[in-house]
Amino acid sequence: MKNKNNRRAALVYHAKPRPGKIEVNPTTDYSSQRDLALAYSPGVAFPCLEIEKEPSNVYKYTAKGNLVAVITNGTAVLGLGDIGPEASKPVMEGKALLFKIFAGIDVFDIEIDASDPEKFIETVKNIAPTFGGINLEDIKAPEAFEIEKRLSEELDIPVMHDDQHGTAIISAAALLNALEIAEKKIDKVRVVVCGAGAAAISCTRMYKTLGLKKENIVMTDSKGVISEKRENLTKEKAEFATKRDLLDLKEAMIDADVFIGLSKADMVTAEMLLSMAKNPIVFAMANPDPEINYSLAMKTREDIIMATGRSDHPNQVNNVLGFPFIFRGALDVRATKINDEMKMAAVMALSALAKETVPEFVNIAYDKTKLTFGRDYIIPKPFDPRLITRIPPMVAKAAMDSGVAKEPIEDWNQYEEELHSRLYGDKKMVRLLLNRAKANPKKIVFAEANHLDVLKAAQIVYEEGIGFPVLLGDIEIIKELKKEIEFDDDVIIIDPKSDSEKTNREAYGKSYWNKRKRKGETLEDSINKMKQRNYYAGMMLSSGDVDALISGYSRSYPVTFKPIIETIGKSKGISKVATTNLMITSKGPLFFSDTSINIDPSSKDLAIIAKMTAETVKMFGITPIVAMVSYSNFGSSSHPMASKVNQAVKYLHRYYPELNVDGEIQSDFALNKEMLKRKFNFSKLSGKNVNTLIFPNLDSANTNYKLVKELDKALSIGPIMMGMSKAAHIIQLGASVDEMVNMSALAVVDAQKKIKLNL
Repeated sequence: MKNKNNRRAALVYHAKPRPGKIEVNPTTDYSSQRDLALAYSPGVAFPCLEIEKEPSNVYKYTAKGNLVAVITNGTAVLGLGDIGPEASKPVMEGKALLFKIFAGIDVFDIEIDASDPEKFIETVKNIAPTFGGINLEDIKAPEAFEIEKRLSEELDIPVMHDDQHGTAIISAAALLNALEIAEKKIDKVRVVVCGAGAAAISCTRMYKTLGLKKENIVMTDSKGVISEKRENLTKEKAEFATKRDLLDLKEAMIDADVFIGLSKADMVTAEMLLSMAKNPIVFAMANPDPEINYSLAMKTREDIIMATGRSDHPNQVNNVLGFPFIFRGALDVRATKINDEMKMAAVMALSALAKETVPEFVNIAYDKTKLTFGRDYIIPKPFDPRLITRIPPMVAKAAMDSGVAKEPIEDWNQYEEELHSRLYGDKKMVRLLLNRAKANPKKIVFAEANHLDVLKAAQIVYEEGIGFPVLLGDIEIIKELKKEIEFDDDVIIIDPKSDSEKTNREAYGKSYWNKRKRKGETLEDSINKMKQRNYYAGMMLSSGDVDALISGYSRSYPVTFKPIIETIGKSKGISKVATTNLMITSKGPLFFSDTSINIDPSSKDLAIIAKMTAETVKMFGITPIVAMVSYSNFGSSSHPMASKVNQAVKYLHRYYPELNVDGEIQSDFALNKEMLKRKFNFSKLSGKNVNTLIFPNLDSANTNYKLVKELDKALSIGPIMMGMSKAAHIIQLGASVDEMVNMSALAVVDAQKKIKLNL
């Protein structure tokens, strides 16, 4: 049933809210007649004439310099084979999406109905003036070799066949590090390559460039060992034909140091693995299933160093580690090609990055106490934010040093800052949040599961591995709704009002009464309150029967908050509960506090809210830069509303001097670092990118975050509850399914943290 659900989810994902995964958006103003006259006729004639005079001006006046074509003929699509250009389009759109979200590169996907290499090459050459670079994709071997070679030679823009070189670059970096850990030299090791397609050939060539000896290579294909005795070999296969007298893969594996798999599942047995040399290196990269099952391999050889193409195992050889950043570096210096020097620069950058101390944010994202260079960490993780600041500069420099860069970079510090600014756009924060939740899913109670959208969210949470839903509400209604959305999986459903829950109601009620008996609650009233879903859910969480709670879809925030705070309570040492909203804006991530709870906080309350928000910001791997917002700047008004913010800042400066916080300050100065530096260069925020705004009251915080959400179409995650003893989170009234899924992921991450701290 899971496959059926996945199929349905995938089809809906590609069809809604509009077909496909990418769109084209304008980058300039177009609101007035003047704008339109500049954008098209008559204004557009002037850049046309400038480009006619000097063709390189096309990079100055058009999007060419940041535009890549992802091109295929659909002859070798994923593991689906020759499915044709139309059927390959979803894959190409997916590749376009990855280019955009990881490196900020715009892409047109182009599917060409031409299996003949000459026709394909001619078509690509004819459309090449549109693009700053070309990424060839899913073209079958051996035609892929000729196509890439010809286009690289005949065009003056970077061309790369990612199926060949992407895998080669990533696996080469992994191999260098694996050999270092195994204490082996590349010029001495014996390597078996299973597969002889474009990726296998390119990988082996790259390893030779690193120092691997031809006589130490054995390559196999579907017919067995590729030897000099075989006839009718392609020139690519002949390049790696061995002189050794070997019958098959089993014989080739005896005493081999390295296995490179780019073929299909289950090609390698435990027996073959046992026949390999000490500290064997196994890169089983067939997708979706490797040449040998990961668990079997690890069980068979304790000394193994293993990588796969899968994200659910350590050492994932994932091309997304390479192609977005290689093209980023190539485009930024207007490289005429992607040459061997640039590919090798990417290899070395990846290899070096894996040996550096891993930021805590990456550890958190992958649910690791500490990722360190070793057998289970030989290449960086795909969500490592350092990739974009490490690989493109190395690639760009290699392009410059090898003479293929037309626009060399002069200010490397500025370039790195530009790359860094691309880190948090395009929902990267959401992907990281979901990834972190999936690493260690928790049990989540949905207190309003008899609403269709809540149930849809719970279904996604379950099917995506984010958490294990517990559904509260009328059992028959929930079952009927589950049937309607084909949510067939067996999950816990509880009706707090039902007779079957009488024992639990009494137990939860007594526990609640013990907390509240000196606050006017009677035992009978306490037990009766457990018939209400939010009280019941709160006590489930308080008692440890679930790990997290989501509510608020159908009721106002204050109404929902009351039973939650009464049942769960604040964390030890916390005097104030507050909320923050993470807004993914065009300027990057911004945190807004307090958006839901404290109507008119005191100066001390504001300081506490600021400190809690800063800790929440750190949970997302961001260094908090906090502006205490007001209508005045640094004491320009003596009004109590401004002075309380001023007093909060003084408190924070005195007791938390390490915190980057200042104010009171107007929001435009806070968000415009150049303007702030010009006018108030004494501020602790001067020259810094503020990412956290603490507002003086609920009115301003709530209004501003909702304005930004609607006007900027910013993605909002929140309200994120801060200061609670357990992972309880209240969503906004009428929240969307996506918002509930994101909040569920956040609740899981919050639960992970609290469980780790024994809260």
